[in-house]
Amino acid sequence: MALDVMAEARSPIPLDVAFRVEPGEVLALVGHSGSGKTTLLRTIAGLWRPVRGRVTVNGTRWLDTVAQVDLAPHRRRLGIVFQNYALFPHMTAAQNVMAAMDRADPREAERLLDLVNLHGLSDRMPAQLSGGQQQRVAVARALARRPQVLLLDEPFSAVDRATREKLHAEIIALRAHLKMPVVLVTHDVNEAQLLADRMVVIEKGSVVRAGSTAQVMADPDALRAMGIREVAAMLPATVAEHLPDGLTRLDAATGPLFLPTVEGAPGTRVHVRVMAHEVILSRARPEGLSAQNILAGRVTRVVPGVGPGVMVHVTVGDHEILARITRRAAEQLHLQPGDTVHAILKSMSVARDHVARARDTAPDLKQVTR
Repeated sequence: MALDVMAEARSPIPLDVAFRVEPGEVLALVGHSGSGKTTLLRTIAGLWRPVRGRVTVNGTRWLDTVAQVDLAPHRRRLGIVFQNYALFPHMTAAQNVMAAMDRADPREAERLLDLVNLHGLSDRMPAQLSGGQQQRVAVARALARRPQVLLLDEPFSAVDRATREKLHAEIIALRAHLKMPVVLVTHDVNEAQLLADRMVVIEKGSVVRAGSTAQVMADPDALRAMGIREVAAMLPATVAEHLPDGLTRLDAATGPLFLPTVEGAPGTRVHVRVMAHEVILSRARPEGLSAQNILAGRVTRVVPGVGPGVMVHVTVGDHEILARITRRAAEQLHLQPGDTVHAILKSMSVARDHVARARDTAPDLKQVTR
């Protein structure tokens, strides 16, 4: 049940974008405010019509401006989660979920609320729920439509950081069981890397780069569009042990990683988001440093930036991390593809929300779509 989208327009912003999302895939639309992300979501939902456009789901046309096809929003089988929850304040959690059903089913509403970890809260009014709980109700309501497409419009931007971390973990657990295409609109590159399979970077209504998260994060034009300080790589690791000093030892491709407490029992597989500007490179393995993490790797590329910086791509095991250093430092180290280097990372430079459980270790959940 793939989703195909094409949209062209001159206003409210110039727009020339096309992409495809496969069944069960999460595609992140990433870009600054005003780049066209939400306009594309509204196009899919039938809330806005471009001058020229096409939206098809598994070959069925929801929009085709050439053929004069434009299904009304209520005829498009989709679920949408907004950043401001958009719950009915006079309805309970269960009633909000049932409002999205073709026929109200209290048992199914309870099942969906249980699925998003709201067991026992079905009778609560939105005002009696926290922001994170309200967003979970919004997710359950979106799934209650048994959608062919799920749209997430900046779904976690209105909650605090701790709640956002929990919601990220729950979406990772939930998404393994979703059969429909999922489109995530976000300006948060960390969120896109943690949750999405592929990314489409949009700037001023045009696609700068589309591809896997790894491909996008290796593209200089995409990095400039997203903001250079957001550049990071995802490094897979496994929880090895929780230490008494508050650190967790992870086993990574070339040795141990020590990070502030990482949730998960030993054996849990995780992904660590390593920010490029937090990585220091050394030719020789350093000694006498306070930094706890030293990873041996090999230089694959040195990509100059428009300013004084360069991006060094370093292969670590079967994966790649990025180091953003000055051009002067790269010249002093005489870095060339094939050179052996050591990547140095402070334990405290990795934020808690930059570590997420790997998707294939998500807890088993009931099937969302039947």
